[in-house]
Amino acid sequence: MKYKLILIFSLFLSICGFSQENKHSFTLQEAIDYALLNNRTAKNAALDIEAAKQQKWETTSTGLPQISAEIGYQNFLKQQVSLIPAEFFGGNPGEFAEVTFGTKQSVNATATLSQKLFDGSYLVGLQSAKVFLEISKNAKIKTDLEVRKAVINAYGNVLIAEESVAILEKNKSILEKNLNDLKKIYENGLEEEESVEQLQITLHGVNSSLSNTIRLKTLAYQMLNITLGIDVYSKTMLTDSLETLTVQNMSLELIDSNLDLNNSIDYQIAENDKRAKELMLKLEKSKALPTLNTFINGGYSGFGDEFKFTSNEQKWFGSSLFGVNMSIPIFSSLGRSAATQRAKINLEKAKDDLIETEQKLQLQTAAAKSDYQFAIEDYDNKKQNLNLSERIEQKNQTKFFEGIASSFDLRQAQTQLYTAQQEFLQAMLDVISKKAALETILNTIN
Repeated sequence: MKYKLILIFSLFLSICGFSQENKHSFTLQEAIDYALLNNRTAKNAALDIEAAKQQKWETTSTGLPQISAEIGYQNFLKQQVSLIPAEFFGGNPGEFAEVTFGTKQSVNATATLSQKLFDGSYLVGLQSAKVFLEISKNAKIKTDLEVRKAVINAYGNVLIAEESVAILEKNKSILEKNLNDLKKIYENGLEEEESVEQLQITLHGVNSSLSNTIRLKTLAYQMLNITLGIDVYSKTMLTDSLETLTVQNMSLELIDSNLDLNNSIDYQIAENDKRAKELMLKLEKSKALPTLNTFINGGYSGFGDEFKFTSNEQKWFGSSLFGVNMSIPIFSSLGRSAATQRAKINLEKAKDDLIETEQKLQLQTAAAKSDYQFAIEDYDNKKQNLNLSERIEQKNQTKFFEGIASSFDLRQAQTQLYTAQQEFLQAMLDVISKKAALETILNTIN
């Protein structure tokens, strides 16, 4: 019995520990910071930078001294026979003697040191590797900006789902109370059945919306988990409120800020793409230049009719060689010319893309500022509409139970209130998401 209790207690502790490991609590900024380290796309972008660094060194190393070694063993299963005039050995003229040259077995060991002296493509390759590293860094910054925006949107979607559930549950509770009171009035013959049915229709609609919103809330949490880079089924808690974030994200100064192209990551990416195309053109031109390489090697060879190469009696013969090679491209059937022209065309396209990127960024910035300013204005408008809708619904509810207003008027006021509630929630989310979109374009992350 004692061992059973110990086992049960151990299982309980492990379950508690496991559940604790799968619980996360985040403010919005904490969620952003966590995602930048754990989001799978962000992690891959960081790995791309490391891969680019390795590729840069890989390119650099090709121009540094290279040492290679080679060991070969040969065993003639049947040696080649050569024919030599027999008269060399005192034979008859016109006859040939069959002879074999060399030993049946041999071992050769050689080490070679080689070095590039001049190669135009190598110099361009070094520049290209540096640009490729810059492109990888730009891609990481771009990825982080997009991850940040995705976290803000996902975080906001969870908050709006939570607020929607709370509002719908409150609406449901009020409707159920009103319906219960109205049924009693109807049973006493003081109200028509149609009034009861009108409230039932409204309650059915609220119940349906509530069920759907609860399902959407689950999906919103799962989407946030994926964006953060944690298990999709982890328990996640959000400590910021939608209203607090909305107030914090109202910044008219951001609307007055100007686009700095040198700070825009999209412009930097387009500019680096142009530089890469310039280097490709230089590379194609460099292929018409001579290449110069030098080498020195040394080695030993051993021979024998039997395998005695590990014996101390085995004789080894050394050799060494120094050389310089120059390769001069002369004629390629206009292949190099075609490659150079193709590189020029790609460079012209990259220049056009850079101009288009600049113009698109100017337009996107203006559109994002307009959307953000409208979101702030729309928030104030929707907040006023909500207050008005609440007062109208309350007045109609009072009039209805006093017998002044019809059930149709009450239902219309309730529907108007529910619409205003959802529009106000969406307006708050728009303020947060539109600011994130503008910050992403301007790259003005605090």
